[in-house]
Amino acid sequence: MKANNLLLERSGFNRPERAHDGKVIMMRSNLRWCSDGLEFTCWNGDIIRAAFLLDAHDREVIAWRAVANAGISGSDVRDMLLEAVEKRFGSYHAPEVVEVLSDNGSAYTAKETRIFARQLGLKSCFTPVASPQSNGMSEAFVKTLKRDYVRVKPLPNAETVLNLIGEWIEDYNNNHPHSGLRWRSPREFIKATTETA
Repeated sequence: MKANNLLLERSGFNRPERAHDGKVIMMRSNLRWCSDGLEFTCWNGDIIRAAFLLDAHDREVIAWRAVANAGISGSDVRDMLLEAVEKRFGSYHAPEVVEVLSDNGSAYTAKETRIFARQLGLKSCFTPVASPQSNGMSEAFVKTLKRDYVRVKPLPNAETVLNLIGEWIEDYNNNHPHSGLRWRSPREFIKATTETA
């Protein structure tokens, strides 16, 4: 269709896309945060959807949101961005620009979200279409969360699961070893690198 000029003109905005160049891991913390979402079903049929922000160097889940039987909204993403900036910098603005890499979901690409991100000192970046490897660190976290937590824990209903997700994230941050972090958890790695700096 493109070759025959049969596609409609794209509406919206000029989206800064980051071409996949094979570089997923960053050389230090707070250069790029990755974000993605996941969903799974409870035993009673409730659907849980969650989104998270993960540092592309130390792999800590900085902020997250989860909802039951609804979608992650732009407001949820903006709250997550604000929480991450406050946690990492103790301020409402990053001291230097931090890239936030996500897919092209409407909660991330919404004009309000992009403006809010800029006000926090963040730069919104979006993966090229059909290129999940461009956000490989987030994809790996989704796989880990589903394999090591969702699939082995009781999931009777949304209320129970929403109360458990925070514990799962804390366990991941404090105890889950990564080969790329010399078999340390994200927080063990952060502690070791700040002590040697």
